Amino acid sequence: MTRPLTFAIPKGRILDEALPLLAKAGIEPEAEFHDKKSRALRFATNRPDVSIIRVRAFDVATFVAHGAAQIGIVGSDVVEEFNYSELYAPVDLDIGHCRLSVAEPVDAADEDQAAMSHVRVATKYPHLTRRYYEARGLQAECVKLNGAMELAPSLGLSRRIVDLVSSGATLKANGLVETDIIMQISARLIVNRAAYKMRSAELSPLVEAFRAAVGVKDAA
Repeated sequence: MTRPLTFAIPKGRILDEALPLLAKAGIEPEAEFHDKKSRALRFATNRPDVSIIRVRAFDVATFVAHGAAQIGIVGSDVVEEFNYSELYAPVDLDIGHCRLSVAEPVDAADEDQAAMSHVRVATKYPHLTRRYYEARGLQAECVKLNGAMELAPSLGLSRRIVDLVSSGATLKANGLVETDIIMQISARLIVNRAAYKMRSAELSPLVEAFRAAVGVKDAA
């Protein structure tokens, strides 16, 4: 008997928007999934051929790329940061909108970047950050943080940060200003390429169900 498909979904900001899409695609998690006291990470669904794991957003891409999960939902920022060749991102889900931006203290925003050759940046996106600065002829020293990025400039850890921005309220509250947008972000349906070939009879209908749920919007 074929093992059930494992569907990886992210904790955090995308989850609430993803659940209605899952339902439209015919997948509904068991009741325990919605129990905030539950410590479980794997859940059954209304479909015996699909189970769900709930993990951190950055881990969704890793689980799917390595075949531990066959399909998942994650932000395009994560897809671009890891750039796994094993991932196929066939559908832009049109949820989880935000942007990846450069921010710095208000009093530093007018510094002449043309006079610099090196910048120190706090971020959890070192690859995207280095690529962004390399395109501008600058070498970026990335200080890897997983949270509280906005503290880095005020505590002298770095002058700039690269982080997700939605309303910009958190930046403003910490004396920072957005100075450039690296990329616009939305959530993507991702599939393991090998699994998509080997289990196409199961995965192709799921992909098509998500296409239908969002009005057939393909990922770039």
